[in-house]
Amino acid sequence: MTAPSTLRPLGPRLRGTAVRVAGLVATPLLPADYLDLLDPLRSRSRLRARVLQVRPETPDAVTLVLRPGRGWTGHVPGQYVRLGVDVDGVRLWRAYSVTSPPRTDGRIAVTVKAIEGGVVSNHLVRRARPGTVLQLDAATGDFVLPDPRPDRVLFVTAGSGITPVMGMLRHAAAELRDVVLVHSAPTAADAIFGAELRALARAGRLRLVEWHSATAGLLTPEALAAAVPDLADRETWACGPTGLLDALDAYWTSRGVADRLHTERFRPTVVVAGDGGTVTFAGTGRTVAAGGGTPILDAAEGAGVLMPSGCRMGICFGCVLPLREGAVRDLRTGDLTTAVPGDGVKVQTCISAAAGDCVLDH
Repeated sequence: MTAPSTLRPLGPRLRGTAVRVAGLVATPLLPADYLDLLDPLRSRSRLRARVLQVRPETPDAVTLVLRPGRGWTGHVPGQYVRLGVDVDGVRLWRAYSVTSPPRTDGRIAVTVKAIEGGVVSNHLVRRARPGTVLQLDAATGDFVLPDPRPDRVLFVTAGSGITPVMGMLRHAAAELRDVVLVHSAPTAADAIFGAELRALARAGRLRLVEWHSATAGLLTPEALAAAVPDLADRETWACGPTGLLDALDAYWTSRGVADRLHTERFRPTVVVAGDGGTVTFAGTGRTVAAGGGTPILDAAEGAGVLMPSGCRMGICFGCVLPLREGAVRDLRTGDLTTAVPGDGVKVQTCISAAAGDCVLDH
């Protein structure tokens, strides 16, 4: 017969001591890093998502069904998220519209079209598989439908510009009474969500105008006005290439109805990474020179910048700041994290070094 165990659960103080000891043993990794390997979606401070399904849409576009981690706070149809994707040791962030309506199970979908020379888009379209874990940022953007809904709506989209509009339609098509969608794609086969849009048109939920640029040429405001004579009377949402949106802006302005046009522009991303650089703190305007092997936290404090930090007291993630622009390198792994102006990707300044000039929110 086995004697009763005399072991007792650790008290709060002992548990804290055990975690600190484990941290010392695990250096340069922390116990939280190992827990993240077992359950990447557990963290509320470092949002991630797991790919559950990869669904082909066209030969060069796929929909990724994602399960966000605990920190996910939901989205409004039409908004976008930034995905952080590790490609050859470099973490690259790109913005993609959420194409699914809000769901009770918390899952979301984004649809990615591979573009020529697009490192992230081609990686996701060709190599993403169920089980892949991606970095995720909170949903943002004001390219959304107002409440109450407008009486008459026009959507103008081209290529992957259909993605935010698809999120709106899947959520609110039954609430919109008079909808026209003009969508431009090279051919009918290239139209992302083409079959679903045609089904909505057959069901009387919208009037669909397909513009096939391979034969008809680029969609112009004049061609749009011919297809939708009452466009000036409609609240309009447009998303697509910059040239199209610029032309629409000029046309709506010339008609005196610029306030009825809402556009969504996805900017190109070009970040040059190096070894060290200047770190600018946007809130204070202070700029600090930082070496490629020096944590940003140390470089900033050495220059007299008061930084948030709980690292030295055993409090992790107290030093996290949003990276607005530029590139930083994780000193533990060598991985790069990049951001374009306004991104606000969160980084730990205690283990991140400047990898070129960068701007932090502080």
